[in-house]
Amino acid sequence: MTDIKPMVIAALEAAGADFETMECDPDLADTAQFCEHYGIPPEQSANAIVLASRRPQGVYAMFLVLATTRLDVNRQGRSLMEVSKVSFAPPDVTAEVTGMVMGGVTPFGRPSDLPLFVDAAVMDHPWVVIGGGSRDMKVKLDPTVFATLANTTIVEGLASPI
Repeated sequence: MTDIKPMVIAALEAAGADFETMECDPDLADTAQFCEHYGIPPEQSANAIVLASRRPQGVYAMFLVLATTRLDVNRQGRSLMEVSKVSFAPPDVTAEVTGMVMGGVTPFGRPSDLPLFVDAAVMDHPWVVIGGGSRDMKVKLDPTVFATLANTTIVEGLASPI
């Protein structure tokens, strides 16, 4: 896999995002470990999750939800993707669809035909930390930029508290 970080940074700049990159230990990229080690409040960390349809096969979408919430896969995810059966994309499929590895998946630099659905609760914070495309970079940004991204929908009630 190629170094995706320059593409992610270029996408952030093209979107006019107010952001800063954060280098991180790849072994600490998973959200709980990252937040604990780097002192980031979990409620200000957001996870990008890729779902893959099972019926019919071949439909994908990215969802962005706060780390303190759980994505409503079977109701909201399935409905928004307009499929009858959906599940979390496995790591190899996530990498194939996005060019990114789990623990670093981000909306920036995603393929333009991959829809992004953002839980409205993400927008309630002055800043959030998201993946940076790889396991060794995170991005701290003002979430209002998500409302400006092409092929993106802000959705109320996309996730529920854990």
